[in-house]
Formats: sequence, structure tokens, C-alpha cells
Amino acid sequence: MIELLSFGDAGWGDELARGLLVTLLLALSCFVTGTLIGLALMLFRRKGRFSRFLVEIYVTVLRGVPELLVIYLFFFGTGIMVRSFAASFGYTDYINLSGFFLAALALTCITAAYSAEVFRGAASSIPSGQQEAAKAFGFPPSEAFRLIELPQLLVVALPGLGNIWLILLKDTALVSLTSVAELMRQSSVAAGATFRPFFFYAVAALIYFVVSLLSERFVTRFERRIAITEGR
Repeated sequence: MIELLSFGDAGWGDELARGLLVTLLLALSCFVTGTLIGLALMLFRRKGRFSRFLVEIYVTVLRGVPELLVIYLFFFGTGIMVRSFAASFGYTDYINLSGFFLAALALTCITAAYSAEVFRGAASSIPSGQQEAAKAFGFPPSEAFRLIELPQLLVVALPGLGNIWLILLKDTALVSLTSVAELMRQSSVAAGATFRPFFFYAVAALIYFVVSLLSERFVTRFERRIAITEGR
């Protein structure tokens, strides 16, 4: 049975490898972009009552709706909106959006909502007296955030961001339902072609587990290194 995982025409090893690559690219791009957007949302929340209300609505909706439903809404709704917008300017040709792009857009928005809450919780643990001291020493707000608050913010938020990465890595399997050729989709195709569903789904589960385990160990080692640097 192991020959089913060989590379070339005789096996499905190359298809699974390409699926794993797509999964990692999708997860990494969504994590980086979503984390940066989440940080921006945390800062935007501080602008005033109305901005805080907008961010809370965004975070509540994206965290309260199932991830699969969000993916479906982006996958089917974005194309309709883009084509309607183009038609308003007289462009009537069919516009075909990339499935990978739509999946990345949906997962990025979900990641941004969760990371915004992680950053909010991390920011609340930093003593407010540090901001007052920075203001007393004449630091501009942007410089005070970059030099004083941000380094501490990232350290406190690291465990939560690590959990978001693991959740995002598993959520990439949901985009297989939109025909994105990631690991889960390739495993499903191989299972249907060979009539060996248990074997290929077990292989996919093992791959996800190994990647998650390596990711968790990387985050743990990084946390220990930071703790040693800070003398904790």
C-alpha cells in the first residue's frame, strides 16, 4: 500500500506534496496578513467610541459565524459583488476570481478578528503608567508604541498567536470544499480515485499532526528563548 505514496505516475506522493505546499502557503500568507490587520484593528479601537464599536461588531460577527460559512460567503458573494461593480461601469465580460485568492481573503478576515482580540488582551496587561511615562518624556504616540508597547505586546500575545496559527492550519482544510487544491482536497481526490479513503485520510491526518507538532515546538522554543533573554 505504501506504493500509493510514491512519486510519479504510479503514486500520489507528488499530488500530496503539492497540496501540502498550497496548505502552508495559504496558512502562512493568511496568518501574516491577518495578524497585521488584527494589530491595526487593536490600534483603531483606541481612536474613539465609534471606532471601538465598529471593531467590536467586526470581531463579534467573524468570531460568531462558523468558518465554513464565512468561506462560502466570500467564495460565492465576492464574485457577485465584483461583477456587479464592474457592470455599473459598463464592463459586462465574465470575471473569474481565483479560488485561492477568495479562500485566502476569507481566512485572513477570520484570523484578523481572532488576533485583534489576542492583541487587545495583551495590551490590557501592560501597565498604563508606561504610556504616561513615555508621554512625560516627550515620546510621540507612534514612537512610544513602537519602542515601548509593541515589544511587550508581542511577547504577551505570542502564545495566543501560536494557537491562532494552529487553528488556521486546520481551517485550511475547509477550503477544499471550494475546489482549492490544498492537502485535504488532494487527499480526497486520491481517495476517490483509488477507493482507499481511510488510507489517504489517515495520511493527511498524520501530515497535519506533524506540521502542528513542529509548529508548537517552534513556538515553545521561541517563548523559552524570550524568557531567558528577559531573565525570567
